[in-house]
Amino acid sequence: MPDRGVGESESRKLLRRLRDTMAEEAAGQARLDKITHLTADSMGTEVCSIYLFRDEVTLELCATEGLKEAAVHQTRMKLGEGLVGRVAKAGKVVNTADAPAARGFRYMPETGEEIYSSFLGVPIQRLGEKLGVLVVQSRTAREFTSDEVYALEVVAMVLAEMAELGAFVGEGAALAARHTEPRLMRGTMGQEGAAEGHVWLHEPRVVVTNLVADDPTKERARLEEAVQSLQVSVDDLLASAVDPEQRAVLEAYRMFAASKGWMRRMEEDIDRGLSAESAVEKQQSLARARLAQAPDPYLRERLQDLDDLSNRLLRILTGQGNETGAEMPADPILVARNIGPGELLEYGRALKGIVLEEGSVGSHAAIVARALAIPLVIHAGGVTTEALNGDHIMVDGDQGLVHLRPDDTVVGAFRDKMAMQAKALERYASIRDTPCVAACGTRVHLNMNAGLMADLPSLEGSGAEGVGLFRTELQFLVRNQMPKRTELAALYARVLDAAKGKRVNFRTLDIGSDKVLPYMKPNDEPNPALGWRAIRVGLDRPGVMRMQLQALLRAADGRPLTVMFPFIAQFDEFRAGRAEMDKAIARERRLGHPIPEHIEVGAMLETPSLAYAPRKFFEEVDFLSIGGNDLKQFFFAADRENERVRRRYDTLNTSFLTFVEGIVTRCREIGTPLSFCGEDAGRPIEALCLAAIGVETLSMRPASIGPVKHLMMRVDLKALKSVIDDARDGGAQSVRPAVMEHLRELD
Repeated sequence: MPDRGVGESESRKLLRRLRDTMAEEAAGQARLDKITHLTADSMGTEVCSIYLFRDEVTLELCATEGLKEAAVHQTRMKLGEGLVGRVAKAGKVVNTADAPAARGFRYMPETGEEIYSSFLGVPIQRLGEKLGVLVVQSRTAREFTSDEVYALEVVAMVLAEMAELGAFVGEGAALAARHTEPRLMRGTMGQEGAAEGHVWLHEPRVVVTNLVADDPTKERARLEEAVQSLQVSVDDLLASAVDPEQRAVLEAYRMFAASKGWMRRMEEDIDRGLSAESAVEKQQSLARARLAQAPDPYLRERLQDLDDLSNRLLRILTGQGNETGAEMPADPILVARNIGPGELLEYGRALKGIVLEEGSVGSHAAIVARALAIPLVIHAGGVTTEALNGDHIMVDGDQGLVHLRPDDTVVGAFRDKMAMQAKALERYASIRDTPCVAACGTRVHLNMNAGLMADLPSLEGSGAEGVGLFRTELQFLVRNQMPKRTELAALYARVLDAAKGKRVNFRTLDIGSDKVLPYMKPNDEPNPALGWRAIRVGLDRPGVMRMQLQALLRAADGRPLTVMFPFIAQFDEFRAGRAEMDKAIARERRLGHPIPEHIEVGAMLETPSLAYAPRKFFEEVDFLSIGGNDLKQFFFAADRENERVRRRYDTLNTSFLTFVEGIVTRCREIGTPLSFCGEDAGRPIEALCLAAIGVETLSMRPASIGPVKHLMMRVDLKALKSVIDDARDGGAQSVRPAVMEHLRELD
């Protein structure tokens, strides 16, 4: 058969026929059947077939023109299986003149496709979400032209949009209505806890209803007007930015907004029959697909900019701003692709839970979620495209699970779990003011971690004896410019006031790695966790450290003050930090400001090297706090942001416990006060073992104090130490099995 090609007029004609088909009253299956017929007819092929996903890994033939009718809803294949599965898995076009000889070909005898040589398959996807595959085939051995490929891609895009609008609902899993079925999404634990509520989308989905347009001139004008409006809004942002680094980011943003290539591609789509909105979304979908496959961080960042600009442009064209008129539910679970700390703090404690598609366990959002004690699940793939405002949702932060539109069985089990947790909280409340004394008489001190003023009421409510870690970086992260010394002094004073005389350990600014200030130039480091961060930044750029130390001294206003430096790797770093404190004290004295009646300056032990520092270090430091999260990742050489490795290593590994016990022994010999701070301090079993090897002070999130104290008061730590020793002597890799068996015997 000769190559008919599909030029611009043919493309527009096909789109109009598609639009007319969509406008007809018909069931979902009938619509699909008509689409395969008119697509095959328009493109001059004997076959057109539509395959849709019936589940995450299985494609089903849902309609065909040219293949055997009996194969419809019977032929299925796994993701990656055959040429169709290959298109679906890679999200890329397969165009071949000799399908049986192509890589990955699999013969499906029930379809009768053996007589067709040419094959063109394009993915049906919307904003990165894979929905299926659209295929045309012909007997003639030939590769399809670029115009034909484009035409089929446009049909696939229309199919994706219509599927989103519910145009193909019918019987069977593949034609099930979208956004109605229960979905279980497996993510990663960002913050423990369980929550039930209803979805509140941080960025409401833009719905495009006018996919096809008859007047390209009018659509070009609409697009140009919208792009000009977008450019003005970006220019306004740029004009208000005073920081050079902010301006650099916005300049890149403006460059994309003014991109002639982006504009040209959208105008070409309009000329072929798409509406302005469809043209924008087509380019956005391509950017999303490339974003998912881009290994280069810089390219990913630029594609992310393009994606964000596309969203802004769509909101201008459709008039669907962030304020959609929807009312936030009384029990909102925030669903977003990602979110900054400032935006999250604006929602505050109104949120019952948070679900993010992206994020990391050490991200700003995770830090704020922990501070607010809001259950958080990250890496919940596809949640922003699947969830709708108002959907019933349950978040299991303990397991990293999200139940979207759960069925009655899941709801019942989840509510039973929450009821059990509520009963446990009642038990914990009864021992809130009771000192934590183990069954053997050992006194263990339990402190809380904090980072916001909103945390401080938990100091009394949780039964914490003090604040073992106050993270000072949050006040820097949520702003667009460096806070002033007077602002910080006022904040720190309020923290000390709220503590009512209880000890507060202020950790100096811990930035770098995953915590980059919006107004600070990011460093392209191959391994930022081991790079220029925390005390290293403070000593290289001492101006900020001096300002913060002065703010802390003024906030104390003569009261006792406790400060610790983060990420100390060697003795000289601590001495340099201590020297900065001495300079700040001397300056405050000269100015006539009151000096704290008692000052303690400590360090966080987060690197194995510091455990082997000279004895003189342990004598000079006023106290040490083991930063368990970082120490564990460096001890095991396992990035805690990497899901493939971080769960391989157990805190109760005998090597790690022996290492920590060595630190305990050195501190006891020299008389250096020691505490353990981090997620493991708030896990009851881990906390027990740390206390058993001699750690007498633990610092954790407020919600963990009750569970830790409840178990600690029932256990003889000396007997537990014998269990740990026996397990180590017996060559166990982890003491956890032996410890769990010992605890079961106590019940």
